[in-house]
Amino acid sequence: MRTFIRLVVRLVIVVGFVYASTFGGCLALKARTHAPAEALLDRRLQSHVRMLAETIGNRNLSDHAHLMRAADYIEAQFLSMGYTVQKQPYVISGRESANLIAERPGTRKPEELIIVGAHYDTLYNPGADDNASGVAGVLELARAFAGKPTDRTIRFVAFTNEEPPYFKSNFMGSRQYVRSLKDSGSHVVGAVILEMIGYYDERPFSQRYPPLFGPLYPNRGDFIGIVGNFKSAPLVKRAKEAFKAATPFPVESVVTLESVPGVDWSDNWSFWQEGYPAIMATDTAFFRNPHYHTADDTWDTLDYMRMAGAVEGLTAVVDDLSRSSQ
Repeated sequence: MRTFIRLVVRLVIVVGFVYASTFGGCLALKARTHAPAEALLDRRLQSHVRMLAETIGNRNLSDHAHLMRAADYIEAQFLSMGYTVQKQPYVISGRESANLIAERPGTRKPEELIIVGAHYDTLYNPGADDNASGVAGVLELARAFAGKPTDRTIRFVAFTNEEPPYFKSNFMGSRQYVRSLKDSGSHVVGAVILEMIGYYDERPFSQRYPPLFGPLYPNRGDFIGIVGNFKSAPLVKRAKEAFKAATPFPVESVVTLESVPGVDWSDNWSFWQEGYPAIMATDTAFFRNPHYHTADDTWDTLDYMRMAGAVEGLTAVVDDLSRSSQ
């Protein structure tokens, strides 16, 4: 009987240890997820998305006034953080639009550039995830580095005219910007493009993939993806390592052919055209979000707590990239 009691006591201790290790870890993760600073970030991200997607709404050259209102909002946000904003305007069919650039000059190697960007136009819809979420992320990354010394120069850029009919054309805002970088001989260490970072779904099989990729990755859409072409492989590796070292938020990465559907469907394409390394941070767009390019892409479909976790990880990525080696 005594032997049986001792076995029961030992079993209780073991179970208690496993519970503390497993569920205690989960509770700690949940606590970190809901930390005050991150909760504040959650609210700021939601505020940006609501302004762009709900208050302003559709943003493109066909609705020029709304596109300009979005640009004014983004500029005002940069200015409120202490940045000077440079505009890169250009004209399409008599209508002007502009890329907006805020710069954090580097202290040791200011000629070496890290570009952090997202497009603020939409395809005839509210565009909460595509791409108010990316713009909100860029704005909060800019806030994180405002007044913070960095070795390399960081440029935060809000691109215009990413969506059709200008996609993958010379009228694409990022194409205009990257060509200006090339013409000036700029040294781009890497670009981080935020393309749809706000939609998450933890249900099994909520995540889809291009052919052949499914068996290699999770079937739940609860992670952020880091995507690059083969030339950007070292950048993908460094970004993922920095992300994982900073936060428990789930992150997956892939280096693959540009011909794989979705891989080059954002402003990272423009950087790849000129041979610059660039990565896309994404919730995988239409492979996860059922509201992609529809009127249902509204602010209330996004998960701002998870979005804040993704931005925290991306802050670590940009911080790591901004550090130069001796």
